[in-house]
Amino acid sequence: MDFVSIRIITGDMARLVDFYERATGVEASWFGEDFAELRTASATLAIGSTRTVTLFAPGAARPAGNRSVIIEFLVDDVDGVHQNLSGFVEDFVKEPTTMPWGNRSLLLRDPDGNLVNFFTPVTPAAIEKFAR
Repeated sequence: MDFVSIRIITGDMARLVDFYERATGVEASWFGEDFAELRTASATLAIGSTRTVTLFAPGAARPAGNRSVIIEFLVDDVDGVHQNLSGFVEDFVKEPTTMPWGNRSLLLRDPDGNLVNFFTPVTPAAIEKFAR
């Protein structure tokens, strides 16, 4: 089994896709007005409109209701990402901080309130863990 993607359901496709394109520097591929994907080398962030939920099970997912999942992106320079996103991101939850497990992390909320973590490994063990 391979983990390939995570999908966010949103009530405002254009706003959320624009946010992730600007925050990650990855251009989205659109598959109609209700579905887009931002593909990286290791996984895909899919974004679907509320209209797509009915294709699975009506009411199974609601936009802007997440309070338990953190979407994480490995970046080369988390402090640079913070600087680039200042003035664009409205809700920084935690400024760049070195965590006990060796990653320097920036935690923020996307426009739907989902937690997003950009991180850079900084200790030898963390650097080794994420060596590409």
